[in-house]
Amino acid sequence: MNIFRWLTFPLRYAFSKFKRKIGKLDLVRMELFLAFGNDKEIFIKGRIIEAYKQSRPSSKKNALQNVLASIRRYAGSSIPDARVSLAYQGREEIMVSNLEGLFEKRWAIPAPPEGQADFAMLTLLEDEGITAEEKTKRVEISRISAQHPIGIISDIDDTIIISHATSLGKKLWLSVSKNAYTRRPFPGVSDFYTLLTKQGHYPVFYVSSSDWNLFDLIQDFLNYRKIPKGPLLLKDPHVNLRNIWKSGGGNHDHKLEKISLLMSMFSPMKFILIGDSGQHDPELYTEIIEKYPDRVKAVYIRRIKKVDKEREILLNQYNPEIPIAWVQHSSEAIAHAKNFL
Repeated sequence: MNIFRWLTFPLRYAFSKFKRKIGKLDLVRMELFLAFGNDKEIFIKGRIIEAYKQSRPSSKKNALQNVLASIRRYAGSSIPDARVSLAYQGREEIMVSNLEGLFEKRWAIPAPPEGQADFAMLTLLEDEGITAEEKTKRVEISRISAQHPIGIISDIDDTIIISHATSLGKKLWLSVSKNAYTRRPFPGVSDFYTLLTKQGHYPVFYVSSSDWNLFDLIQDFLNYRKIPKGPLLLKDPHVNLRNIWKSGGGNHDHKLEKISLLMSMFSPMKFILIGDSGQHDPELYTEIIEKYPDRVKAVYIRRIKKVDKEREILLNQYNPEIPIAWVQHSSEAIAHAKNFL
C-alpha cells in the first residue's frame, strides 16, 4: 500500500492542484478529529477533504442504504497543501495538510486558569481555488490530567466491536453493510470499560488500525452502546473505494507510534492495554512493556482465534509482575479486573 501511495503521489498531487487551479474543486470540508492535551500541551489533528453528503445512521437503515453511505464516506478526495490557521490563547500557528489531507499540531502551551474557557479557533484559509464549506470552527480543548493514576489504551476492531478482521469477506461485508447502530459490540464491553474507568473518571484512549473515514461511525457506536468515550487515534493512510478492505489491517507500526505519543504526553500515568489475538496486539503490547516497563498496569487480550502458545508465553513472561489476562468473554475480564483494581 505504501509503495502504491508513493508511486501515485505525483499524479494524485497534480490532479488535486489542477482542479484547484481551474476552479473545479468542490466545496472543501475541514474535519476535526482530535483536540486534547495535558496541563502543559495540546494535540490537534484534522483533515481537509472535498465535502460530501452523508445521511445520519439509523437502526432502521437496510444493507443497501448502508452500502450507499459507505460509498459516500470513501468517495471523498483528500486535499493536500491546504493551510489551516490555529489560533489559541492569543497565538497563531499555520498547519499545512499532507498528501492524505491530514494536518496536526502538538503544541507546548499550558492550560488557561481554572474556570476560563479552553478553546481554539481553526480557520481554513481559502486560496488557490479552495472554497470552504465552513471556514471557521470553534474547538473545545479536552484537557486530561497526567496525574490520573490509571489510563486505558484500547484497540477497537475485534476488541470492543465484532469485526471478523481475520476473515476478509466477513470484514468487508460488515464494513459496508452496517452502520453505527447496527454494528454489534462484544457482550459486556460497556460494563467492562465502565468498571476500568471508574464510571468514566479515568481516561480512555482508542488506538486502532481503522482509518479516519470511520471516525464518525466509531464515535456514534461508542455513544450508542454506552461505552466510555475518549480520543480516537486512527490510521493515517487514506483508504478509498479501491482499497476499503485494507482498513484495520496491514502494518501496525502506527499504533506503536500513537501509544508512544500517549506515554509521552501522560507521564507518569500507568496504562491498562486492551486488544485481541486476531492480529498483532500481543506482539505490540510485548514491545510496549519492553519499552515502558514501569508504565503498564495490566494487559487484556481477547481470544479471537486459537492462540499460538509461543505468543502467549512471550507476553506473559516478559514482566511477571504485570497482570496478563487472556479472555474470551467480557465477564472473564470483569472478574479479573475486580481482583486487582
